[in-house]
Amino acid sequence: MAAFYNGVAVPANGAKIGYSNGQYSVPDNPIIPFIEGDGTGRDIWKASQRVFDAAVAKAYGGKRRVEWFEVFAGEKAKAKFDNWLPDETVDAIREFRVAIKGPLTTPVGGGIRSLNVTLRQVLDLYSCIRPVRYYAGTPSPVKHPERMDIVIFRENTEDVYAGIEWEEGTAECAKLIKFLNEEMLKGGKKQVRLDSGVGIKPISITGTKRLVRMAIQHALTKKLKAVTLVHKGNIQKFTEGAFRNWGYEVATQEFRAQVVTERESWIIDNKDKSPNISIADNASMTEPGMEYAPPAFRTAVEAEVKSVLEAIYTTHGNGAWKSKLMINDRIADSIFQQIVTRPEEYSVLATPNLNGDYISDACAAQVGGLGIAPGANVGDGFAIFEATHGTAPKYADKDVINPGSVILSGVMLFRHLGWNEAADMIEQGMEATILQKKVTYDFERLMEGATKVKTSEFADYIIQNMKMKAA
Repeated sequence: MAAFYNGVAVPANGAKIGYSNGQYSVPDNPIIPFIEGDGTGRDIWKASQRVFDAAVAKAYGGKRRVEWFEVFAGEKAKAKFDNWLPDETVDAIREFRVAIKGPLTTPVGGGIRSLNVTLRQVLDLYSCIRPVRYYAGTPSPVKHPERMDIVIFRENTEDVYAGIEWEEGTAECAKLIKFLNEEMLKGGKKQVRLDSGVGIKPISITGTKRLVRMAIQHALTKKLKAVTLVHKGNIQKFTEGAFRNWGYEVATQEFRAQVVTERESWIIDNKDKSPNISIADNASMTEPGMEYAPPAFRTAVEAEVKSVLEAIYTTHGNGAWKSKLMINDRIADSIFQQIVTRPEEYSVLATPNLNGDYISDACAAQVGGLGIAPGANVGDGFAIFEATHGTAPKYADKDVINPGSVILSGVMLFRHLGWNEAADMIEQGMEATILQKKVTYDFERLMEGATKVKTSEFADYIIQNMKMKAA
């Protein structure tokens, strides 16, 4: 372990978090790197750190503490080192494994396109995790925000994040279009217009399966009811559709005893309700409209029904499937309607990158918005917890911004470490403060009778409202 990173001494009283065989080993005094963030990040971090330290002190009576270690990225790094993301910042996060950060500026002009994306890709933080739940008293545009309690697992390294683009009008783009039209699409009706820009988005078996695997493991650990694969496979069959198919493969091949797919549940339930039902009748009930289907399709569905019953009826039949984790899938556009009309039907959403980007913000809008939306970027043995909103530079250093996104990202961090008592205290303290209507301006303007407080004051009230859970 280096003694310094970016010229800053590593805390002498702290210890490293270990990782072996998929498990963290967390000391009572872990060194946790933090990136303050740009713009409003400065105010937010000061308030958040006080909340974190107070929660740990109250929850563990001084037996545990976090040794915070500042590392640099964004504007502060550019000013200090003429580098938006110094190598030693990445080295420190890799060394200490778990970090937290405020919002970062996206550099203008050449060089690094996005510091957030770079950190995720360099450390292979392949899962962007966004829990979305309602805290009582939070202003919301929907009638029943309390029905929302969803965790989104968004693939973090592929799709548009690994996309390759060619600009319209360039020689490279013209060359690619010529190749597509004259070679790959030759003889067909489809052609790419010559005045197009072109992008390619890769989605791999590796990227998909490890993301879905993490989502399923989370659902099983938390005893949740379902994992939903969100995709646009009805249109893009070999990328989005493949994400769906590979997701089902992970579920049925690696977690067979613990899961049931939605389609399997229909087949098994048909058999449960009518023990003597024929394969053909079961297939007709599973796939409505079979009487109009071509013979080959009917044969395939009947073979599927027979295979499911032979493989898992003894373990999943007679109602046993109802206690299994449900694995289903939904088309991306339809899920936007369903998270508004019936969000209580969903527990975990596993998505490719772009779908998850849209859906996580749409869900957050129902329960208070990005100001209190936490996030994490998690890989195998490494994790960065972060604000999900931007830097809002016009509000920088004014002590007015809602610090909830970073504070609740800290809750995720503590749960990741197994420090659930501290996490519980922060959530309880924040909810009590919102119920008292002592909130920052973004909430105050939406709440009748609320008192507008500063960023720092909001943290003060959270700390005052923290209470130990009754034994």
